[in-house]
Amino acid sequence: MDITIQNFEADLINASMQQPMLLDIWAPWCGPCKALTPVLEKLEVSYAGRFKLAKLNADEQPEISGQLSQMFGVRSIPFCVLFKGGQPIDGFVGALPEEKLREFLDRHVPSADEAAAEEDLALAEELMAEGDPESALEKLQEAVAIDPGNDTARYDYLRALLTAGRVAEARRAFEPVASKVMLDARLSAAGHWIAACEKAESARAPDALAAAIAANRRDFDARFELAQTHFAAQRFTQAMDELLEIVMRDKAWNGELARKTYVAILELMGKPAPVKAEAAAPKGTLEVAGKVNTASADPVVDQYRRKLSMALF
Repeated sequence: MDITIQNFEADLINASMQQPMLLDIWAPWCGPCKALTPVLEKLEVSYAGRFKLAKLNADEQPEISGQLSQMFGVRSIPFCVLFKGGQPIDGFVGALPEEKLREFLDRHVPSADEAAAEEDLALAEELMAEGDPESALEKLQEAVAIDPGNDTARYDYLRALLTAGRVAEARRAFEPVASKVMLDARLSAAGHWIAACEKAESARAPDALAAAIAANRRDFDARFELAQTHFAAQRFTQAMDELLEIVMRDKAWNGELARKTYVAILELMGKPAPVKAEAAAPKGTLEVAGKVNTASADPVVDQYRRKLSMALF
């Protein structure tokens, strides 16, 4: 693919949001460039879609090559820049041997297992959108099996299992990452959801719990049990309402369990954070990196965040 100022944003910046893009800056008069290009083309085939090669003629596109050269402090070609997530993240100069090129790529390009897992994740998302949760679950299970260290895939798998009510399977899928809950809010949230589902199976009837709470507003065990039944049934706001009552009366109750569970529900309800902005750069300027903005906020999540903040502070 040849990059010009006309397709720079669409075919390089935006494309790198989906797949690492390696930009080869060359010129027709450059001998080392002619030696490097065939090796890069060979590697693109060898890496089987884990990165895509793009080429830019420095003589024909001096504005782009000049900005990138200035950014990396480079004055010679061939000069290659790797774009990932809409940003130029690394580069190298010169006709490196294939071994060194592989070392460079392996620092930034997903492994074959990671790439396969990401493909399964994308397919699962499409299947969910098409209303086929069972097929989506199969793809998510494949993604976790292929790449057990992919916590995003595991979190999506856990969510899909719990949404489908398959609690025992979720518990088995959660156990290998249970030790990570202090480091990953998503996995922690999934752990709280599993605990709520397991507790709900033996919980008292809602009428009995309501009666216990009416008799003693500080019966936090009953109130937390009621919150867990709501949580397990995916009645998230009702669960948070009960948890908030505990937090307002006793923030430290049971090791702050009410607050931690409330935060877990907020995490589960939250939308993915960064998305690529589609706004174009001002006319006459060239943006060598993509703009990132935040996904639109959920007013319900914002409302319950404020409620928790007021209760705590």
